Amino acid sequence: MNPSRTFHPPWWSRGGDFQTIWAPFFARSDPVDFRREIWETPDGDRVAVDWVDASTDAPVVILFHGLASSSRGHYARSLAAGLRRRGWAGCFINFRGCGGINNLLPRGYHAGDSAEIRWMLERASALFPRRPRYAVGVSLGGNALLKYLGEVGDAARKNLERAAAVCAPIDLVATAEHLQSSHFRFYNQYFLQKMKASVRHYKTSYPDLADWPRVFSAKSVYDFDEYFTAPVHGFSGAVHLWKEGSAAPLLSRINVPTLLLNSADDPIVPINSLRNVQTSPAVTRCITEQGGHVGFIDGTFPGHLRWLPNTLLDYFERKSTP
Repeated sequence: MNPSRTFHPPWWSRGGDFQTIWAPFFARSDPVDFRREIWETPDGDRVAVDWVDASTDAPVVILFHGLASSSRGHYARSLAAGLRRRGWAGCFINFRGCGGINNLLPRGYHAGDSAEIRWMLERASALFPRRPRYAVGVSLGGNALLKYLGEVGDAARKNLERAAAVCAPIDLVATAEHLQSSHFRFYNQYFLQKMKASVRHYKTSYPDLADWPRVFSAKSVYDFDEYFTAPVHGFSGAVHLWKEGSAAPLLSRINVPTLLLNSADDPIVPINSLRNVQTSPAVTRCITEQGGHVGFIDGTFPGHLRWLPNTLLDYFERKSTP
């Protein structure tokens, strides 16, 4: 399979910036009703899990969303609609503090949080031990999923048959530096605004958790991670967090068949940071010429978002290894 030969954006939606910005706000998405559960974490916190129900023998796709997103993201809704069309089930897990509920402990989530991925997959697998299980990680969630797969190697096979990472920033240092360059500061500010909003409830509950004046006066993702994400999660600083959290050094250890899907015109994840990374034979690398950052708009104006879920589900249905 080579998605780069099959994704052809319509003439009116060309360009990575357009694809990235148009997709979440204007592209058509089929309505989907989720069934919500609240899972307790191993350390006594809570996360929201949204389900797409199906028959008792249907395959299950587990989704991990991106930074400042949730199970209601445009790609999540389009995947949910794709699952409905095929009669598959979906388990869309919101990271701590996401999906409309605040978490209870002084701990959030980050791009290298493979420990969270592990217990989430183990719990989902325990619910459906005899059904085919697949995982999708998008952007931040994709890096965390890949990091987990590389860390555990062959042991991941007990939880998953296949996996996919979409527009994952596998080199977090390169991605952060890229976002701080002048042309891409729009995305830096967008994520920064979302990240600040997501931690405001911590300030009241945990006034000593972080240097709050510095957190809320942060001018970049680096500042935010330096003064909040890194110290709260046990790292010495932003660069330490990014280096330790990057999945790139672990891709050669992945043993579960995995699709690594990126776009060459992604304005958030620099494509040069991905090209020379060593991967295992289990990893299928696909780089589309266009698509932006989790855009992949197709069809007539204002566009639809079916190409990505169809590509992912077609990959999961393959029986042979890469």
